[in-house]
Amino acid sequence: MNPISAVVFIIFLGGAALARVANMPIWISVVLALVGIFLGYSIKMAQQWERAVVLRLGKLHAVKGPGLFILIPIIDAVTTWIDQRIRTTEVNAEQALTKDTVPVNVDAIVFWMVHDAERASLEITDYVSAVQRVAQTSLREMIGSSVLSELLSDRKTADAELKEVIGAKTAEWGVTVNSVEIRDVAIPDNLQDAMSRQAQAEREKQARVILGSAEEEVAQKFVNAAKLYASSPEALQLRAMNIIYETTKERGATILMPTSMVDAMNPGAAAFALNMAKNDAAQQTSSVPQVPRKDA
Repeated sequence: MNPISAVVFIIFLGGAALARVANMPIWISVVLALVGIFLGYSIKMAQQWERAVVLRLGKLHAVKGPGLFILIPIIDAVTTWIDQRIRTTEVNAEQALTKDTVPVNVDAIVFWMVHDAERASLEITDYVSAVQRVAQTSLREMIGSSVLSELLSDRKTADAELKEVIGAKTAEWGVTVNSVEIRDVAIPDNLQDAMSRQAQAEREKQARVILGSAEEEVAQKFVNAAKLYASSPEALQLRAMNIIYETTKERGATILMPTSMVDAMNPGAAAFALNMAKNDAAQQTSSVPQVPRKDA
């Protein structure tokens, strides 16, 4: 009994009592009491989110609400009060096998609502438990048709697939599935260790490939630099002097260098020494006496 029908019932029952106290005819009290009972039973009120499925003599009469509505006692009856707000149902699949035979535990939440109160009341006995069972079955079917890597990396696709499958089954009952969200995908500890080692090995492999590419690029740069220094001794001399400066500027250390290295840093002196060696070799060749040849 809602507050309005309760107030009406109390008013008419109080009127019947007052009529009896005022020594009015008894039929007046009886009529007032019957009217109060009738109105108290007949006046119903549905909240904004509620719908009342009314049967008249066992057949569907109307879907009432929201607000006040009147029923005929004995003839009319509210068989079901339907809540049309969005509801959430938690489902889980324990030790479900994926397509690649990996046992996983998956938890998901289904957001749904009743869009057709008539069908939800007449087509199925308990639509709440039916939604839960359909969601759990669909979740297991989705896990069985998915590979573990896809299930872990692409949850949005799995959510959309579950929404479509569950919504297709519940639409016949007047229930709409708004969304499905997979909260957690748990895998065994030993498999987590194996996947962790695999991921580490993949990262090490990638790091070695990057390091090899870097070494190759550096080697190519050195080859190009060597060619440049070979064609320009002055550049090599400047680079050597810069290396010496960079080495000594921090701590002011004294560096001992071989004479050959110093000469290499002075391309002018090296060229002069090379020319002198060539001239000496030419002079020695010219000073050798020539032996006359005898004709046979």
